[in-house]
Amino acid sequence: MNSKIGFDNDKYLKMQSEHIKKRISRFGGKLYLEFGGKLFDDFHASRVLPGFKPDSKLQMLLQLKEEAEIVIVINSADIEKNKIRGDLGITYDVDVIRLFNLFSQAGLYVSSVVLAQYTGQASADAFQHRLEALGIKVYHHYHIKGYPSNAALIMSDEGFGRNDYIETSRKLVVITAPGPGSGKMATCLSQLYHDYKRNIKAGYAKFETFPIWNLPLRHPVNIAYEAATSDLDDVNMIDPFRLEAYGETTVNYNRDVEIFPVLNKMFEKITGESPYRSPTDMGVNMAGNCIIDDEAVCDAARQEIIRRYYAAACGYRTGTVREEEVYKLELMMNQAGVSPADRRVVAAALEKEQATEGPAAAMELPDGTIITGKTSNLLGASSALLLNALKHFGGIDEDTLLMSPAVIEPIQNLKVEHLGNINPRIHTDETLIALSICATTSSEAKCAMEQISKLKGCEVHSTVILSAVDERTFKRLGVNLTCEPKYQ
Repeated sequence: MNSKIGFDNDKYLKMQSEHIKKRISRFGGKLYLEFGGKLFDDFHASRVLPGFKPDSKLQMLLQLKEEAEIVIVINSADIEKNKIRGDLGITYDVDVIRLFNLFSQAGLYVSSVVLAQYTGQASADAFQHRLEALGIKVYHHYHIKGYPSNAALIMSDEGFGRNDYIETSRKLVVITAPGPGSGKMATCLSQLYHDYKRNIKAGYAKFETFPIWNLPLRHPVNIAYEAATSDLDDVNMIDPFRLEAYGETTVNYNRDVEIFPVLNKMFEKITGESPYRSPTDMGVNMAGNCIIDDEAVCDAARQEIIRRYYAAACGYRTGTVREEEVYKLELMMNQAGVSPADRRVVAAALEKEQATEGPAAAMELPDGTIITGKTSNLLGASSALLLNALKHFGGIDEDTLLMSPAVIEPIQNLKVEHLGNINPRIHTDETLIALSICATTSSEAKCAMEQISKLKGCEVHSTVILSAVDERTFKRLGVNLTCEPKYQ
């Protein structure tokens, strides 16, 4: 397990905020910044860039909070179809309110919400009433036929001209959204169109952490980004416009490269000339300049690619992922020079399964120690693994019984006799609740409970696909979980 720091987070915060300030001044004091990726909980970035803190982008914005305001965009069609944010399991409209509250609590000013692609959807209207009841200002942006290719229509009173003009008051307007395809770029361009009609000078820039433009195309960090978006049609590629303009090789992704000529035409129509010569020029990401140990970053990224492969393989087994996606990830593992065997916990879990003739699990701790767990009459392998790891962290003898059968058996009885469960073994969340009960009378159980925070960042592999409950518990504990694509 790689526990080396490969990324200088403090340098990143300073460099990134300074670079954005320069971009604001370049456009006469007003910048619309399309903000991609996750702001509060960028765990992918923290896994592939060890040292990057999950809330780094939020901390960077807080350095600009006196100059910044936030506009949240949601696609009205996503409200209509109850689109779910996969990592959190909540709908996009619920996430808009969550984001509004989180930004506000952090001390950032959220000025409004935009309902993009609005066509009078009843669910969008209901959501607007809900937002307005919370005191949140709402604007409508409409569907434009032929967007983004029909520049003549887009740049007219029937195109961007129909959209509500978002009233903003700060130098930096951050345009963010619950997920991709929400309409962030169109919102930025619409605002530029309206600003220039009002003789207000403004500019546009894009903030995406990945792919990292100044790393090689096949650098493991950039391959790991492709692995993370394997369900989309995104691929990393050399930016041909940057190569032609400056003779410089930089990395971008296909959608930005494909849309750049159209964007250029829009900029020319709005402002008279395009401020950019390539899609890479539009970006403001400084992450590549803050890598301090390339080997540590490469190792971390390779492990992420393997984890993504296992996630896809399990998704294919459960019927939620297409077979082509699994093939795509196998190809990415080959490009990065890794295989599942390079994940140390895999062999340890499979050996334990073979020795015990039942489902097993293994955990790698930050110091490289491997802990295993087996299936018993009382506990599933994941629950046993958690208890064994907590014993190790607490210096508790491995033969010590942390939980009395007198506590576990009533839980099993409740599950089978009253809640309709077939499997009596207790899940990881039930195990932690039972342990917390035992901690009131047992010093060993109390000591084990005090070790829970040390599980964060550990690597776990299960020899079977886990229940949603166990998956969720590991996620909440901050554990990086993979499973063999098979059922118990």
